[in-house]
Amino acid sequence: MSLCRFQQVIKFGKPFLRPVIFNRLKSLSSEAQRQRLSALVYNHARSISSQAAAENSTETDYHSIINDTEKATGESSKFEFQSETRMLLDIVAKSLYSDKEVFVRELVSNASDALEKLRYLRSSENLSVDEGGDRNLEIHIGTDKQNRVLTIQDTGIGMTREELISNLGTIARSGSKAFLEKLKEKQGFDASNIIGQFGVGFYSAFMVADKVEVFTKSYAKDSEGLHWSTDGSGTFEISQAQGVQPGTKIVLYLRQDCREFSDDDMINRIIKKYSNFVGSPIFVNGKKVNVIQPLWTMEPKDVTQDQHAEFYRFIGNCYDSPRFTLHYSTDAPINIRALLYFPDEKPGLFESSTNSSVGVSLYSRKILILSKADAILPKWLRFVKGVVDSEDIPLNLSRELLQNSALITKLRSVLTSRILKFLFDRSVKQTEEFNQFYKNYGFFLKEGIVMSNDTTEKEDIGKLLRFESSTKEAGELVSLPEYCKRLAPDQKDIFYLAAPSRTLAEQSPYYESFKKRNLEVLFCTEPYDELVLMHLARINNHNLTSVEKEMRQNTEAEKADQFESFNKGEVDNLINYMKKVLDKKAFEIKTTNRLESHPCVVTVQDMASARHFIRTQSHQLDENAHYNLLQPRFEINPNHPIIQKLVKISSSDPELAELLTKQLFMNSMVGAGLVEDPRTLLTSMNELLAKALEKY
Repeated sequence: MSLCRFQQVIKFGKPFLRPVIFNRLKSLSSEAQRQRLSALVYNHARSISSQAAAENSTETDYHSIINDTEKATGESSKFEFQSETRMLLDIVAKSLYSDKEVFVRELVSNASDALEKLRYLRSSENLSVDEGGDRNLEIHIGTDKQNRVLTIQDTGIGMTREELISNLGTIARSGSKAFLEKLKEKQGFDASNIIGQFGVGFYSAFMVADKVEVFTKSYAKDSEGLHWSTDGSGTFEISQAQGVQPGTKIVLYLRQDCREFSDDDMINRIIKKYSNFVGSPIFVNGKKVNVIQPLWTMEPKDVTQDQHAEFYRFIGNCYDSPRFTLHYSTDAPINIRALLYFPDEKPGLFESSTNSSVGVSLYSRKILILSKADAILPKWLRFVKGVVDSEDIPLNLSRELLQNSALITKLRSVLTSRILKFLFDRSVKQTEEFNQFYKNYGFFLKEGIVMSNDTTEKEDIGKLLRFESSTKEAGELVSLPEYCKRLAPDQKDIFYLAAPSRTLAEQSPYYESFKKRNLEVLFCTEPYDELVLMHLARINNHNLTSVEKEMRQNTEAEKADQFESFNKGEVDNLINYMKKVLDKKAFEIKTTNRLESHPCVVTVQDMASARHFIRTQSHQLDENAHYNLLQPRFEINPNHPIIQKLVKISSSDPELAELLTKQLFMNSMVGAGLVEDPRTLLTSMNELLAKALEKY
């Protein structure tokens, strides 16, 4: 964490502590220690801030409609659940949902649907005051930890006696779905705000409760107040009730082992996780909980940068600000509302790990389905944070898992393509900002090329790659499309050279001839760059070719008329001599005119694959198998003084010539990156030095 960020973190704390903490941060040498200290200070500061806010709050911040005035009256009527409900109720309560806490999501979703139905009736039927025409549309939750009671109350449409029997007496009958069926032909109703689909969410209450009561009163004028109750054993009772407010109130009597759900902190956390973005305010014990707006449902022009920053920190659980923001919506080929953020700061160690999850949450109708939705974006896009909401995604009954469907594949494809298009636009319009982003997150893009099986997707990612170029100053990055625009008329390939640094690339024997011919070469100085380009293979109809491969395939490199002082007989004798010395190591030895300042070079059939093999698997082979697999070609430059000297001493001092030949070959193998541990050179180098110094 930077010092600048740390100053932002400690701004919540006591002023006199800031210099002490700031100086302590500067004294820490470990990034991990700085991050731990920053997290501790931030959490402490947030606690201080929350406490201060609580101390400064007034009575006007409190708002609740839960007053426990309801009371069942008269005789109750007893009913049996329909559709083999006892068995289904047991399945819902024990097997359908993987996590008990989702019952809060289901009950809040039902309350939200009740409010949306009343909202529609207000606009379509001009309801009177007695019918809820001016009632605030709200959801209220009350907790009573001492008595293990949880209450959820809404000011929505409510239910009549017939609806109460039908909706709560039959599992898998959705009142919301029936409501939508009636309105199919009507215009002006936003069905996307109705969440219910399956008619089982209410019964999730029995995962945590051994008794459930419902007080309800329909919005219709002169409606009666009703009381519904059951212990989930197979029957339920309905009676009239006094003191019932319009809407619906659900009272859950929690089991002993589920008493944590009567704790307001627990309920607040669950609501913020699953139901923070429902269309109506939610109050817990009189305090509004859902204060963050669902920005992805708004028009992009109506969202401010401050709102984006706040939402990004909420949804991404982070403290920096986004570098880029993609606010995207479409109805074809699939309904998507997405708000995606591209982080500003470098990724952490966990984010860089291939085991980390995608940072995008999946919602359906503003209700959380998956907090880490790995199915809707490829793994290499795990650095993206944000929200994707789609009404079209097929869910299973518990609304926790995506059904196996071609729609998920389509959703993934559309989102990935849109992200790549967005990043390409940023690379053109905001070049400097994109280059900084690429510096931090280019690793993920390269991973995408290696992981993807889609040729078009690979090429779209390839357009985002950046490399240093032999025609540009050090530190200046160019893209592959930019390189293509500068191709010579007769040049078909894009050439690149892998090396640990630009300096070593410019000193490489493989680069000499390209420099002489004024051909642009991209310098791949990051680990696995050449593996990435090997997987990419082509872009804009041009092959990506390593300079080593071009050098090996060039048929003009052996022409003798380009050698200055060339005695063919002597060089042929030297080559034959080298073949004996390098038996079972160099599979071919030849002359080349592509070298000037270097005496020799090694080439193999596919240098990128060979180097990848050396890094990952060469330790499994013995020396002979190693060379047999690589089959290196040893190319010598007869114009170089060392080679010319070697021609003479091969007959006058064969022992020195042998040591020199072996050393030249091993030097070339190291220069080509085909030796896993260059320390193996030390023994042969010391032997050569000892032999050369014998006469002194």
